[in-house]
Amino acid sequence: MSRRYIARDPRTGKPIRRSKSAKDLDIRTLYPTEGVWERIPVYEILKLASGDIQNLELSLTNGGGFARRGDGIRALHRVYENLIPRAHEILLDALDSNDAAIRIAALEVSPIFALKQHTDLIPCLSDRLLDESAGVRAMARRSLQLMSPVFPSGCEELLRRELRDTRKEHRNNAFETLRETAKAWPEAGCLHIDELLRDEELDLRRRSSKILRTIATKGGAEGWDLIGWALEDIDAQVRRNGAQCLTVLANSEPSIAMILVEGAIMDEDTNVRKSVIRALKKLDMENPRVTSMILDGARSRNYELRKACVEQLSIIMSGDALREAAGELLRQETAPELRQRLGALARDVELDGSEDEKNKFLAAVDVVKDDFVEEEMFPKNPVPENLEDDSNLEIDYENIPPPPSGLAKPKGEHEIEKAGRREPEDL
Repeated sequence: MSRRYIARDPRTGKPIRRSKSAKDLDIRTLYPTEGVWERIPVYEILKLASGDIQNLELSLTNGGGFARRGDGIRALHRVYENLIPRAHEILLDALDSNDAAIRIAALEVSPIFALKQHTDLIPCLSDRLLDESAGVRAMARRSLQLMSPVFPSGCEELLRRELRDTRKEHRNNAFETLRETAKAWPEAGCLHIDELLRDEELDLRRRSSKILRTIATKGGAEGWDLIGWALEDIDAQVRRNGAQCLTVLANSEPSIAMILVEGAIMDEDTNVRKSVIRALKKLDMENPRVTSMILDGARSRNYELRKACVEQLSIIMSGDALREAAGELLRQETAPELRQRLGALARDVELDGSEDEKNKFLAAVDVVKDDFVEEEMFPKNPVPENLEDDSNLEIDYENIPPPPSGLAKPKGEHEIEKAGRREPEDL
C-alpha cells in the first residue's frame, strides 16, 4: 500500500516533492520494541490478536514462554499478504478497545502496519491523542512522530492541532515531529512553518524558526522567503534563529545569502550581527555588492561590526584604493585599536616608511663567492722554473699585473715552491 500512497499538498492537490538528498526512511524504526511477538507462529497471529484464544504457549523451538493478545496485536504486520484486510479490521477494533494495554499495543504496531494498509489508522490515532490514559497518549505521540514523515499530508491536520496544543509534552513532541517531517518532505515543513511564523503566539514563532535550518538548503524559494520573514520579526530570538541559516545559505546559495545579509547587516541585535558577519566572510569578496556592504559596515556605529568589516578591507581592496578607503575611514574612527589598524592600511610604506622598510622593496643583490672575488682582484703569477735560489724570494702581489685573457688559472703557493726547486742531479 505504501507504493500507492502519494503525499499531496492540500491547497493545490499536487504531489509533494520529496527532497532528493533525503535518505530513505529506515523502516526498522517503525517496528514495535523487541518482544514475544517476534516468535509467534504466523498462522496463530490472527487468532491471538482477535481474542479467539487468550494465551498461546510457544514451543521450545520458538523460545518457549507464553504470548498474550497484546503480543498478537504487535505481530499483525507479519501476517500473510492475503490476510492483511482481516488484520486491518482487528487492528481498528484494538484501537477502540476498553483495555488501555490493548490500545497501547495497537498504537505500537500502527506505524509499520500503515505501510501495508493505512486506511482509517490516522483518524484513530487522532482519537488516541485525546485519550484519558496518559500511557495511551504517550504511545500515540510516538506513533505520530513515526508516521508523519511517511504520510505527511495524511497527518497534516493532526500535526497542526498538536503544534498548537497547550500541553507541554504534546507541543514538544509535535515540533520534533515537524522537524523530522521537514527533513523528508521540505515542502510539508514549509507549509507548517509558514503558518506558525505568522501566528501571534511568540512561542510558536520561536520554535518554528529553529526548524528553518532544516529546510534552508532544501526548501527552495519558499524556504528562503521564510528565512527572510524570520529576519524581519519583531522578536530578537526569532531573528537570531533566522540569522543562523545565513551561513548555511552562504555555502549552498550565495546569491540568496547575499540578499538576506544585505538586509540584516544593520540589525540592532548583537547575536544577529554575529551570524551575519560569519555569513559575510563566506561570500564572494570580489562581488561589488559585497564590497559595498563591507564599506558600509565599516562605518557602522557598532564596534564589533566595524571591526569585522575593517579586517576584510585588505581582502576586497589593494593598492591606492585600499589606502584611500582606509584614510577616509580613519578620519571618522574613534576606537584606538581600529585607528591603529586603519592607519597601517592607509600608510604607503614604500614612500613613507623607515629606511629599513623602504629597503624591503629594493631588488636583492646577486651573491658573489669570496674565493672568486679574491682570485679576480689578486691573481697569482707562477714563478719561473729556472730560479736557482728561492730562499729569499719575495713576491709583490700588489704590483703584479693581471694575466692576459686565455691564460690558465694560477697555481697555489705550494706548487710555486715545488716549481722553484732544482731537480737532483744524477750521480
